[in-house]
Amino acid sequence: MATDWNALTAEEDRAYFMAGIVEISPESFTLEEKQEILRDMVAASAAIENAMRDDFARFDEVTQTRLIDALAGAGPRHRDWRHRMLVAGPRHRDTITI
Repeated sequence: MATDWNALTAEEDRAYFMAGIVEISPESFTLEEKQEILRDMVAASAAIENAMRDDFARFDEVTQTRLIDALAGAGPRHRDWRHRMLVAGPRHRDTITI
C-alpha cells in the first residue's frame, strides 16, 4: 500500500498551524485545547516518521546502506543518527524522533 504523503503532511501542517494560532492568541484557548493541539502535533509528526521508516524498510539492505551514506554526506546529521532514525529501534514510535 502506498503512503499518502499528502494526507500526512496536510495533517501535520494543520496541527502546526493551530499551534501558531495558540502562539498568537493563547488566551483564546483553554488548557485542554492547548494540550490537544500539542498531542496532535506530536501524533502528526510521529505518523510521518513512522511512514518514512515503513517506506525505508521496503528497500533491500544494500539500497538502505547507500541511501543512509548519501543522506549523511548531504546534510548536518551524521551517519549514526540517520541509522538510528531509519533502521535501529522500533519501526513505529509514539513520539517524535527527529
